[in-house]
Amino acid sequence: MIALAIGVVAFAFVNVALSLKDQGFGSLAIYVVIYAVISVIVHLVVRRWAPYADPLLVPLALLLNGLGLAMLYRLIQAGRNGNPGPTYTNHGVSHIGPIGTLTSSDMSKQFLFTLVGIACLTVFLIYVKEPRMMQRYTYLFGLIGVILFALPTVWPGSEVQGAKIQITIPGLGSIQPAEFGKLFLALSFAGYLVAKRDVLSLAGKRVLGIDLPRGRDLGPIMAMWVLTMLLLVFESDIGTSAVFMGLFVSMIYIATGRNSWLLIGVGMFLIGGISAALLIPHVGVRFSIWLNTFTPYNVDHNAYQLAQGLYGMGAGGVLGKGFGGGQPWWTPLVQSDFVITGFGEELGLVGVMAILLIYGLIVQRGLRTALMVKDPFSKLLAGGLSFMLALQVFVIVGGSTRLIPETGITTPFLAQGGASLIGSWIMIAILVRLSDTARRPAPKPIQDEGLTQVVSLK
Repeated sequence: MIALAIGVVAFAFVNVALSLKDQGFGSLAIYVVIYAVISVIVHLVVRRWAPYADPLLVPLALLLNGLGLAMLYRLIQAGRNGNPGPTYTNHGVSHIGPIGTLTSSDMSKQFLFTLVGIACLTVFLIYVKEPRMMQRYTYLFGLIGVILFALPTVWPGSEVQGAKIQITIPGLGSIQPAEFGKLFLALSFAGYLVAKRDVLSLAGKRVLGIDLPRGRDLGPIMAMWVLTMLLLVFESDIGTSAVFMGLFVSMIYIATGRNSWLLIGVGMFLIGGISAALLIPHVGVRFSIWLNTFTPYNVDHNAYQLAQGLYGMGAGGVLGKGFGGGQPWWTPLVQSDFVITGFGEELGLVGVMAILLIYGLIVQRGLRTALMVKDPFSKLLAGGLSFMLALQVFVIVGGSTRLIPETGITTPFLAQGGASLIGSWIMIAILVRLSDTARRPAPKPIQDEGLTQVVSLK
């Protein structure tokens, strides 16, 4: 499977080289070799420290990571070496230049972030042998997660396009703390719900055929809703709030199996979101450009990014323009927030559906792990991480395609950015360890009388 991923990514790089001008196959080959070496290293790490892990998780993640690198390289080459690119006007003279938000060093940075993500995966697999050990730090993880989510609200200079979702650290650049915060919250929610699931499963009044929870048990979801609304008010970002609330609601549903928690959670978030759209100007603008994207004013101003992304995907059609054949640079920040529209323009509807299927396979393998593992904490954690990935992909792709209001979160593995890529690899590391625990064979029975078998639980 890893060999197949390497082959697909190598083909993508070759396709870029053949489509664009003045591409040195030597430097391109270096990128492919580095990617192949990274893939082999990941394979050896998993074989050494998680030999029974699900065999599809790492190849699927590597495939997405590699496609993201190929798209980033293609976008960096726009406007360079005589290739088509955005047009700039300087003193009345028009000229073609590279994408203003990308530099030639961004490719090296993305490879570096990939290596850091792989290093985090390796460290996690070496030192975390049993996932349930993390249950001891339930409340500490929860505190860290909330702090990371709330950090941009107090960090100076964190506001970008009206939303406060990232912080800038001198020497390291901008990162989104929520990419790590959601992992800590998933660990915390799993530990908390394991202890409280019996109480939260108790039924109260029955309304329209649905057993509602008791009023005294609504405290946890009310607290999460209040925190979600505070994030929405102070950070003005729908995506971060949706991931925060959606993670808890999905995990409480997994823990209790009651549909009433889903209905209550979704209803509370919709009420809060609509209220925020009426009271918070930035959130209201997001709803406005979602509902009225192609009005003349929105196309030229607030909805320019969304409109250009939709135009690009429309131009791509079913099969796309091919790597290097489109004009994705017309969409601002196509390398990060709207990377899926770049793939839609150059790989077409078929390419986007294939990428979504890859995400779907990762989610499916995570849910399969949740069904197989016996430890309640691990079961909740695997299910929660799987739902979180599915929710994040739905939110960002739905926003880019105008299915839901536009958000500022990143597309896992594909988008440019260090925090997103590293956080995604840590999530895969947790799922790999959980699947290794679930698929590990039971100890063999002792055949010879008089012998005692010792099983280590460390």
